[in-house]
Amino acid sequence: MENKKELRKEFSHLRAEIRDKVSKDIDITDRLLEEEKILEADNILLYASFGSEVDTYLLIDKLIEMGKNVALPICGGERSMTFHIIGSVADLHEGMYRISEPDSALPQPVITDKTVCIIPGLAFTEEGGRLGYGGGYYDKFIQENPHMTTIALAYEELIVERLPLMQHDLRVDIIVTEERTVLCNG
Repeated sequence: MENKKELRKEFSHLRAEIRDKVSKDIDITDRLLEEEKILEADNILLYASFGSEVDTYLLIDKLIEMGKNVALPICGGERSMTFHIIGSVADLHEGMYRISEPDSALPQPVITDKTVCIIPGLAFTEEGGRLGYGGGYYDKFIQENPHMTTIALAYEELIVERLPLMQHDLRVDIIVTEERTVLCNG
């Protein structure tokens, strides 16, 4: 199997070529908002989409309108990541890797077993395997908070049969695409 660096390039290119993304993003958002784990969540840890990722800005607004605590990450040294609760997307500014992030002065959520963490990635397997961007931030964060539910947002074209996964690579619990919700065997 190809190495992860080559696969990242391949899947990044594939994702950039996906057609009708606006419609697919709306379908993914609508499907996620019907997910029981989202409806019951006390906190939703989310990322600000970047480049060709599934657009999370509409999702952020809708979750805040639903009265949910929505927190986004700030990445620091040694793969550390803290989440901070925002009141709107206006609370975000350009941060590390040119990705939008909240101010570090904003409150941090108390992470519980009802917390849902929505995780970015390039490709996924139906068993919850994930090819991330290689920084290890989410792997470390999930290892430190294993009781949360993890959900990935992905285009159907990026659900693949196999990925070169290491033992420390995290697996997500649920994958939401424009066509279906996959409950993973993680």
